Amino acid sequence: MSQTARPDSAARTVELGGPLPRQDVVAVARGGARVDLSDAAVKELTRTRAHVEALAEATEPTYGVSTGFGALAVRHIPPSSRTALQRSLIRSHAAGAGAAVEPEVVRALMLLRLRTLSTGHTGVRPGTAATLAALLNAGITPVVHEYGSLGCSGDLAPLAAVALTLMGEGEVIAADGTLRPAADALREAGIEPVELAEKEGLALTNGTDGMLGMLVLALADLHRLLDVADLTAAMSVEALLGTDRVFAADLQALRPHPGQARSAQRIRDALARSEIVASHRGPDCTRVQDAYSLRCSPQVHGAARDTLAHGELVADRELAAAVDNPVVLADGRLESNGNFHGAPVAYVLDFLAIPAADVASIAERRTDRMLDVARSHGLPAFLASDPGVDSGHMIAQYTQAAVVSELKRLANPASVDSIPSSAMQEDHVSMGWSSARKLRRTVDGLTTVLAVEYLTAARALDFRAPLRPGPATAAARDLLRTRVDGPGPDRHLAPEIAAAEDLIRSGALLDAVADHLR
Repeated sequence: MSQTARPDSAARTVELGGPLPRQDVVAVARGGARVDLSDAAVKELTRTRAHVEALAEATEPTYGVSTGFGALAVRHIPPSSRTALQRSLIRSHAAGAGAAVEPEVVRALMLLRLRTLSTGHTGVRPGTAATLAALLNAGITPVVHEYGSLGCSGDLAPLAAVALTLMGEGEVIAADGTLRPAADALREAGIEPVELAEKEGLALTNGTDGMLGMLVLALADLHRLLDVADLTAAMSVEALLGTDRVFAADLQALRPHPGQARSAQRIRDALARSEIVASHRGPDCTRVQDAYSLRCSPQVHGAARDTLAHGELVADRELAAAVDNPVVLADGRLESNGNFHGAPVAYVLDFLAIPAADVASIAERRTDRMLDVARSHGLPAFLASDPGVDSGHMIAQYTQAAVVSELKRLANPASVDSIPSSAMQEDHVSMGWSSARKLRRTVDGLTTVLAVEYLTAARALDFRAPLRPGPATAAARDLLRTRVDGPGPDRHLAPEIAAAEDLIRSGALLDAVADHLR
């Protein structure tokens, strides 16, 4: 699932002390960029920690400082038991189950919790925040399990697994990729485990950082995949002898959605100077209208782009937020709130799964047309070299269809579900972590579907020889030919699909056509 980071990411340093750009999250999560706390952040951490310590010394109990948590908040905890309280909170909340989630997700989660800590609104000590930064910089990744977050009081179990590592407990993936006891990995990295003080257990666990991290990573992936979808759509239009007239700017301007305009422009650019398109553009052409899967590609891809823009708006707001409960305000008050509820993130995670599934669906329809002699305008059946003896890409389309069917199921929202917890104190939850997990599977599935269209359209363009495709689509096909041979007798197709996926995930495909597309 992990996408390939740019090679310069590890050389970067991301400084925390304000809103965090999405690209910095990706650089740290995937590229190993270093993290530092700004001087202003350390100063603010020091200032607000003094407020927490004053409340800890007061005789009147304060939630999160000198009381229990959740449904146990009515109990006042004496100073002698507060270190044990923090330790017990983290150990009990690190109750995840299932497979370990991807290291890039855990690194994003760690960075985003650290970003919130750096605002000073959580009241943790500067040293605690610095230790979390040290874990990131040492490449130590706590083992976080698939299940345990309901997306309200934040991503509790996943964040508790990170806090457990700060305490020198649990298991981690070390910088060399091996599974190690946290105590050993910290000792070898020269990192001293933290003994958590008042408020710090809550501050380390009460955020929506896991679901937000997965949103930011998915946004980066979907931005690239929608660019790829425009390219593969253009290849399919060209291979199917479709018209480029429907993508004209003046026609698109009649319906002024910005995403639609962008996709139409990219498809136009990809088809420019194509001998194949030019061969049937004259007055003798009898084609009146292409099928919707060709003609309406900008409308579908464009609507997906506009949905993506909404997701970016939500993500950017969250990346400027301080999500914790209770929070330390500028005047020193410690106030309970409901900002930990994951609904704003959960909704957009679910929303994005819908257009991703639909972009996959229309890509599968384009692929199927290239394989059907009744609709492919002269291409061999299933693009087989010897139809009947060879099956060509027949079953590759089956794979697409299976994935598209799965994506339709994943498009059903998780955020409309809620299950009460904590003795009915937490009686409505967002399920945002679940929304994020299924969106990651959706992104992976869309990559596979586009890879099959890429493979199929490239093969179809080869069958249109001696007519030459446009420079952009030719560059895309020629890149594929460095990994996958052209038409010939049937071969093992699974490795070819995997090779096409790799060219998409790595960014190599978009790099190959960058000079031809705006």
